[in-house]
Amino acid sequence: MPKSKVKKKRLFREVSYLKENYINKNYLKELRSTRIMFCEDNDISFSHLEFLLWAYDKEFWTINYAADEYGFNKKNFGNRILFPLQRAGMIYKHFDKLTPSDTREDHLFRDETKMNYRVRYAITQKARMVVQAFYRRLES
Repeated sequence: MPKSKVKKKRLFREVSYLKENYINKNYLKELRSTRIMFCEDNDISFSHLEFLLWAYDKEFWTINYAADEYGFNKKNFGNRILFPLQRAGMIYKHFDKLTPSDTREDHLFRDETKMNYRVRYAITQKARMVVQAFYRRLES
């Protein structure tokens, strides 16, 4: 184990910080307190905020993809996260089941037909603004 270079007068302190030139940016230091205050101020649960952070960089997704990537059962994911966020106006159907395709190639080569097509969901502008507000609060 390396020998400590801490001065003897610091030996009995509760905490000793590193010099600032050793650390660049430490945004996540206040993550827990920022999350608690942000969720209370914006009336959103942490699990919903966490999902919006996950979905922020995606144009759209299916329930199957999101449940697999997010580590949820498909039914639980829909009931606990997707549908409450949809009722709150944070998620919308980007492509609905009966959205017609425009090109002939889609009709010829598509594996999904009108009967087995999965709905594609996306986050709304309101949700994007919530995520951006969370990032801004975390940086300040």
